[in-house]
Amino acid sequence: MSDTSPKEDELAGTEQPFVQHLMELRDRLLYCIYGIAVAVALLALWPGPNGLIDFIAQPIKAHMPPDAKLIAVGVFSPFFVPLKVLMMVGMLAVLPWLMYQIWAFVAPGLYSHEKRFALPLIIFGSLLAYVGIAFVQFFVLDKMFAFIQGFTPDSVAATPDIASYVEAILSLYLAFGLAFQVPIVVMLLVRFGLVDIAKLKAFRGYFIVVAFIIAAVVTPPDVISQLALAIPMCLLYEVGILGAGWFSRISRAPEEVPEPGTAVDKPADDKPAS
Repeated sequence: MSDTSPKEDELAGTEQPFVQHLMELRDRLLYCIYGIAVAVALLALWPGPNGLIDFIAQPIKAHMPPDAKLIAVGVFSPFFVPLKVLMMVGMLAVLPWLMYQIWAFVAPGLYSHEKRFALPLIIFGSLLAYVGIAFVQFFVLDKMFAFIQGFTPDSVAATPDIASYVEAILSLYLAFGLAFQVPIVVMLLVRFGLVDIAKLKAFRGYFIVVAFIIAAVVTPPDVISQLALAIPMCLLYEVGILGAGWFSRISRAPEEVPEPGTAVDKPADDKPAS
């Protein structure tokens, strides 16, 4: 007879009152606000709102007539647009800090083996978001505006409004930052048993169609930006499939790891008994 007893749940007795959860949520939100405020204050000192505007406007100014400038049509645009850019860059600068606060809020409800892979996921997800935004800034916008400005008649002066320009690039930053999280989503789906790798491989053709549909919806109506979003999504889907098996193995709970010498580790013997 086996004398093994069921393992004790490490989360047993760690339940907290609802009010305490609300207080913890309040604290985490305040930490997020403090982080954004510090980042905004530092960015306001250097490079300043003007420097940030000049930086994000480089892709479109490279394809505008010489000495041309973006215009501010709205009455309050010269004040609110630099402020919006400052807030946007401040939030991006502290993105890992914001994601850490989310993790710290849910961490008490996670098992120890889940906490081990939570922080690497936060770092990896932040890096992917930064790569997606950098891809937009240094590649997509330049190619997109070169394509669009090529259709501008000679009798038309291409002087876009700064407010509409900022809105456009903000939507692209968000779209690419989220789209570049595809490997994280794929690995988590496999880790929590919602799908398996074989189904993901079988879904590959459908995902390509889904990626192009998403790109057509969230990007401007030009071929360059749509291809620039859909193709990386398909490549990152393959990266997620490759990393899903490895991630599932390293993030297993101790009781999920088979002991050496068990039947799980031994190859099946297909030879008939003599």
